[in-house]
Amino acid sequence: MLKLHFLGAAGTVTGSRYLLETEDTQIMIDCGLFQGYKQLRLRNWEAPPFNPHRITAILLTHAHLDHSGYLPVMAKRAYQGKIYCSRQTFELCQLLLRDSAHLLEEEAAYLNRHHLSKHQQALPLYDTDDVNKVLKQFHIIDEHTSIAIGNDIYATWIPNGHILGSCSISCSAGDSHFLFSGDVGRPRDVIMKAPEFPAKTDYLIVESTYGDRLHETAKPEDQLRDVINATVHHGGSVLIPSFAVGRAQTLLYLLYKLRKSKQIPEFPIYLDSPMSESATDIYRRYAEDLRLAPEDVEAMVAMTRCTRTTEESQRINSERWPKVVISASGMATGGRVLHHLKYMAPDDRNAIVFCGHQAGGTRGETMVNGAATVRIHGQDVRIRAKVVQVGGLSAHADYNEILAWLKHMKTPPLRTFITHGEPPAADSLRQKIERELGWHCEVPEHMSCYSIDGQKMTSMHPGLL
Repeated sequence: MLKLHFLGAAGTVTGSRYLLETEDTQIMIDCGLFQGYKQLRLRNWEAPPFNPHRITAILLTHAHLDHSGYLPVMAKRAYQGKIYCSRQTFELCQLLLRDSAHLLEEEAAYLNRHHLSKHQQALPLYDTDDVNKVLKQFHIIDEHTSIAIGNDIYATWIPNGHILGSCSISCSAGDSHFLFSGDVGRPRDVIMKAPEFPAKTDYLIVESTYGDRLHETAKPEDQLRDVINATVHHGGSVLIPSFAVGRAQTLLYLLYKLRKSKQIPEFPIYLDSPMSESATDIYRRYAEDLRLAPEDVEAMVAMTRCTRTTEESQRINSERWPKVVISASGMATGGRVLHHLKYMAPDDRNAIVFCGHQAGGTRGETMVNGAATVRIHGQDVRIRAKVVQVGGLSAHADYNEILAWLKHMKTPPLRTFITHGEPPAADSLRQKIERELGWHCEVPEHMSCYSIDGQKMTSMHPGLL
């Protein structure tokens, strides 16, 4: 008998954690952080509903923290198994996890220094030592290669075009097959190649981040051009909170195209994120995985002013001329972008441009929805700058693109689980798949568990694993 547990990304777009259990083996597919609303973030501090010592292996679809960011906590809790992923995912995880630990340590130190913590002493969820420990447990897997895990599970990684190295994961256990979509990329992404067609499966676990939305048809470079030129005309600067991996590289390429075609002036373009700079270097080294010509990648990098030290970052705001600043994080949840927001948001000449999904409860979501102030480092910061959301740059497929991807499955799955989406998005995608494809779909609840015996699937109370 098999069991499938939904330990995260159920009813929310964060904290991806699925557990596939056989009589002899337990594997976790993705091991992500919960982000956004406080009640979600508090889950990261709770004791996990499973015994880390019983987990045979962890399989990663890609490097984003909502899929990998809980790994150092697993190390703290003495998980000793292997972590399997693509080579590019491993390289990006080294950046993302170390940066995450650094930000957590900095935030705790800041709260303690300024006596802003509600606790006697603020502690990070994990630290750099935890990250260094867990990185030693990674094992690189080639795409399309099947590996045996434990006694009775086989897994294969299939590129899905979301970010560099991202894959869907196909698992077989006995006579049952499972496909975990991961985050599905777009067929005509600016820099990533299209997702490969999904493998035949009995049980499909598919994301629904944009399950109730279509991406804008307007070209994102045109939207960027218009807001940049309008802002510069009034003597202002543009701040773009950006995800360091994938989104920052896409933005740099679009800005390079706009400058090359003389659609925007030649003002400074800053990449104020050491991690984004390092990620860009990884993208350069794996140029064969991208749509871009190598010479365009090199020119894009040459155009960019990268800042590594804190002093270089601080000097950006002392410069009075118009500029574009790309800084992490993409939802304004932490990092250097917060200091730029404190400086730039109160000035109505400036513009703040968000270029991706803003999860509920994040500062980005608060600002996009028109808040007059935003809380940063214990202070309420006035928002007088123009806040713009540029569509069309998401690395997630919208519902039409998901449906088109699924239609390549010649045989319907026995059951399709809709995950990794806010409740309206997940239920909307469920209805669309049922109506257009006629598949049996379900939106699982957090901590739900399903027992599988042949073609029979039963919902059951999970209990402690």
